[in-house]
Amino acid sequence: MTDRDFSVREFQKMIEATYGDKDRSRGLAGTFMWFTEEVGELARALKKGTPDRKNLEEEFSDVFAWLCTLASIAEIDMTKASQRYMNGCPRCSVAPCKCGEKTRFVDRAQG
Repeated sequence: MTDRDFSVREFQKMIEATYGDKDRSRGLAGTFMWFTEEVGELARALKKGTPDRKNLEEEFSDVFAWLCTLASIAEIDMTKASQRYMNGCPRCSVAPCKCGEKTRFVDRAQG
């Protein structure tokens, strides 16, 4: 285990090197199912009344790893994909975001 800082790109490459063959053979749909299971585990960990910090850290890391796996299978560079948030909200270009929550969800539902 290391405490050194690393980039999203480094993390995605390590996940690819560690699990890439298995992930590609499972395919996007099968891997997405694993990802959603991990999101469910994170949801359960967050729902607990008294948060277990160690468990939360593990669940967040699992979700991030599976997200990077999905991106790799889809040939998406997570560093590049995440850059759209580096200037604030991608919709209103402000940090903190000034978009109304209700407006954001209505806009998405309409296309």
